[in-house]
Formats: sequence, structure tokens, C-alpha cells
Amino acid sequence: MANNVISNIFRIPDLRKKIFFTMFILVIYRIGAHIPIPGINLDALEAFFAQASQSSAGGLLNFFDLFAGGALKRVTIFALGIMPYISASIILQLLAVVIPALEKMKKESDGHKKIQKFTKYLTVCLCLFQSFGIIAWLRSVPEMQGKGRIVPVDSIGFIILAVIAITTGTMVLVWLGEIITERGIGNGISLIIFAGIVVRLPQSLFATGQKIISKGEPIMGIVLIGTFMFIVAASILITLGRRNIPLQYGKRQVGGHAVSAPAQTLPMPINPGNVIPIIFASSILMFPNQILNIFSAGNASGIASKLQFWLAPGQAPYLAVYALMVIFFCYFYATISFNPHDVSENLKRYQGFIPGIRPGQNTEDYLSRTLNRVLLFGSLFLVFIAISPDLILKLFPEEVDAGMAYNLFGGTSLLIIVGVALDTLKQIESQLLMRHYDGFFKDVRLKSRRMN
Repeated sequence: MANNVISNIFRIPDLRKKIFFTMFILVIYRIGAHIPIPGINLDALEAFFAQASQSSAGGLLNFFDLFAGGALKRVTIFALGIMPYISASIILQLLAVVIPALEKMKKESDGHKKIQKFTKYLTVCLCLFQSFGIIAWLRSVPEMQGKGRIVPVDSIGFIILAVIAITTGTMVLVWLGEIITERGIGNGISLIIFAGIVVRLPQSLFATGQKIISKGEPIMGIVLIGTFMFIVAASILITLGRRNIPLQYGKRQVGGHAVSAPAQTLPMPINPGNVIPIIFASSILMFPNQILNIFSAGNASGIASKLQFWLAPGQAPYLAVYALMVIFFCYFYATISFNPHDVSENLKRYQGFIPGIRPGQNTEDYLSRTLNRVLLFGSLFLVFIAISPDLILKLFPEEVDAGMAYNLFGGTSLLIIVGVALDTLKQIESQLLMRHYDGFFKDVRLKSRRMN
């Protein structure tokens, strides 16, 4: 079956062209992720991160480097990756809730183009600020023994060059993502993040395999494979899971006869925010740890050092606060993406109703109760996915590499991998079905994770 599907994919000229074009753009992205900014001392940079990896000082940097595909630690032209564009998109989406003009713009016919333009302007501003922050931080790093400084300290020209190079690199990535979406297969922005995460997997798998072989416990490898399959299944469930609410519409006069509209359903995802709650919670929790790094310097027995220890990833207080913040952002984002009042008014306007529920306020109350119940299970499920890498490292500290735990056993990486893979496979299957070929499964059709 798999061989037939693959042969069908490459038998269709248009689909084959889109896939090769997408792969070509992703190769360009990976090449750019290895082009360093002129003036960077690569030997000192490598020595610094080798030293920082043994402490908790690079927590926030490691988080953002996840989305940059390793380019941030190499300080390349793609050092910021696509993260500024994602942050700008989320900021504008949140501002639309409190700014009526943006909310009105979203409902206009050409509002999407205007918001996209504002998003790119905001992306440039974020890139300028973040790239300057990266260079300023690297300038504050002391000279490495025998290797010199990472960046020139007294060169204003280098600062301007580095800021322009990093900002331009991010905007090039945005452009590459857009042309993948237009001329390739899948969502370009998501595929760029996907490629940056997947490229690290071979190294993590190799490191974990070496640890298991050195321990002489092949059974542990089987246990890890079973755990991985379970977590992947849970990630797919939380990505595609939804509660379908039945809908009915009043009869309409067609040709002098009363005709009933076909029965429909209102899909209510159990996790409308997908990976966004984890990103928000992780980003916010990283900042206190970075601030405490400054205050705890040279005062190992101080209060700041103790707080830094308890707020470090993997500690019980950190996991508890992390879980509560993920649940909070699940509910917060759901109120943005699914408004029971608007849905109730739209149903009433088009003579639709939920069987057994009166239109208007009763429908709104029913949708609110149902949404809260669905989100409760969805948010708890998402918490399990979010903290599973820390649990894996607690249970198997000597067998599992940290990179593999955070890339394959849950958290942001796994949800992105699963979500992007499902969306891309859905688009490929749609292309196959449109040309009267079988999809990936004869009797099953892949579901999209997006709300109708």
C-alpha cells in the first residue's frame, strides 16, 4: 500500500513538482543555517557554549534555538529563525481582542492582506531589537581562555552589520515560507520550523543509542520505543481530537416545497491553541531564571540561587507552575479562537439550532459549558505532553539524551512535528483524491486539525 501511494505521488507531474520545490527550498534554509555572520570568532563561540551547556545559563537561548534549528548557537544569518514572525503573528492576534479596529479589519474582504503587512512590519521591529540584544549579550561574554572574544567589542560597524544580517535572514525565511505555501506543498512557515527540529534527531538518536549500548541494556531500548509510540499516539489524539456538536437548520422554500437542510456538526477541538500554550508558558518561565542568573552570580548560598534551583526545568515547583500556566493559556487562547456568543448569534441568524437547546442565550450557555468541559480534558492532556520530556529524563537519566527527550518524547517539538506532518499528509492526500487516486488509507481519510 505504501509503495503504491509513493508511486502515485511521483506519477502526478504537478504534485511531484511541488514536493521537489519544497525540498529544494528547505535545503536552501539548511545551508543558510550554517553561514556565520562575518566577524564571529567560531572557536571562542564553540568553547563558550560547551561551557554553558553544563549549567542552566543558556535556558532561554536553548528554547529559542529550538525554533532556529541550531542556527542561533552558531550565530548565523538565520540566527533568529522564523520565531520573530510567529511572535508578531501571535501579538497581533491577541491585540485584535482588545483593539476593535483590528477585529473589524479581520472581518473585511482584504483585511487578511493588511494584517499580513502589519505582521511583517512588526517582525522587522522585533528582529532589530532581538538581534541587537544577541550581539550585546555576546559582547558581554568575557574572553575565552586562549581563544579570544566571541565578537569585536569596540566595533560599531560590526554591530550594524550583524543586526542587518540577522534581520535580513529572518525576512528571507519569511519569504521562503510564503513561496513554499504558494508553490510547494504544506504550510511553508510550519515546514521551516519542522525542518529545524527534525535535523537534530539523528544526532540525538545516536547519542541515546550509544548510552543504551554502553549500559548493556537492550530491553531499555524496547521500553523507550514503546513509550515513544504511546506519546506520539497521544499527541495525534490531542491534535486531531474534537467534540462534534450536532446542528439542525430550519426548512426553506425551494420551488414551492419545504426542504430541510442536511444535518451538520459544529467541531469543537479539545486543544484549539495546539502548541501555542506551551510556547507561551515556556517563554514566560524562562525569564525569571535568566534574571536570577544575574543576581545569583557570586552568591551561591543566597536566596536567588535557591529560587534559581527550584525554577530550573525538571524541578517540582517548576513543573507545577508550568502545568498551571499551560492550562491557563489553553483557556485563554480558546476564548480568542472560539466565542460562544458569536457562534450562537450566527446560528440564530441563519435559523440554525442545537437539538434540544433553545436559540439565543441557552445556546450560548450550552456552548460555554461544553467548551469548558472539553478544554479541561484537553488542557490536562496537553500538560502531560508538555512535561513528558522532564519525566522521561527523571525516569531514565542515564539512558536518554536530553536532546532526544525534548525532540521526540513530548513538549513543543513533538507537537510541531506531529501537527506539521499531519497537515502536509492531508494536503498530499487531497491532491491524490482530486486526481482519482487512493489516499494513504483506502477506507480512512486523514482529518485536518484546523477548525471549520
